[in-house]
Amino acid sequence: MDMMTPVLARDLAALGRVSEETSSESVLCGLTATLAGGVPGCAGGSAELWREERLVVSASHSELVVLVDSESGLGRGPCAEARSTGRHVVVQDVLRETRWPDYTAMAVRCGVRSVLAMPITVERAVLVLGLYGVRPGVFATRNVTPLAEMLAEQVTVALANMWDYDEVRTDAAQMQEALAGRAVIDQAKGIIMKSSGCSAEEAFDELRRVSQHHQVKVADLARLLVDEHQRSRGGRSVRPDQVL
Repeated sequence: MDMMTPVLARDLAALGRVSEETSSESVLCGLTATLAGGVPGCAGGSAELWREERLVVSASHSELVVLVDSESGLGRGPCAEARSTGRHVVVQDVLRETRWPDYTAMAVRCGVRSVLAMPITVERAVLVLGLYGVRPGVFATRNVTPLAEMLAEQVTVALANMWDYDEVRTDAAQMQEALAGRAVIDQAKGIIMKSSGCSAEEAFDELRRVSQHHQVKVADLARLLVDEHQRSRGGRSVRPDQVL
C-alpha cells in the first residue's frame, strides 16, 4: 500500500504556515498527528527534535510518550539507531525483533507491533520520526524512501519557517527593548539637566559614571532614577547615585 496520500501531502504542507502561536512543540505535535492520520497503516507517531543540546519530544498518543521515554532511557531501539546511524530503521514485527529485547517488550505493552524510524537533518538539527503500527508488516520497505523524501522536504520547510519567524520576533523584541531603553535614558537625562543645569552630554556622562561605579546598566539606572523622581513628592531633585 502506498504510504503517500493526498491527505498526507495537504496536511504536511499546512505545517509550514506560521503564526504567533507557532513553536517547535506545536509543529511537532501537528506532525505526529498528521503521521497518525495520514499514513496508511500508521496508528501513531512520535518526533524527537535534537537541536543545540536541546531535545523536544512529541507523540500522538500517551502510550507512545511512554515508549519514547523508555527507549531514551535504554539508549537502544529503532529511533535511537536511526539517530546514531542516520539511516531508516524498519521493524516489521516487534515479536520477531531480537536486537533490543528490552525495547520490544515495552513496545508490545504499548500495543505496538511494527515500527518505522526515520532521521531527518534540518540545518543544525536532527529530527527523528517514529511511525507505529498495531499490526505487523504495515510499513513496506519499498515505500519508505518516497515517504521519507516527502517528509524531509515538508518538515524542513516547516521548521525553517518557524525558526525564521522566531528570529524576526526576537529581533523585533530586542528593538522594542532598545527603543524603550533610549526613551527612559532621555527622561533621566532631562531630570539631571533640570536639577543641575548641565547639558545633555554632561547628564549622560553622569549616568554612565554612576552605572560603571555600581556595575549596573545605564538603562536600568535611568529607569530607577525616573521611578524615584515620579514617586518623590513635588518631583524633588534626585541624583543618579541616590537611587542605588
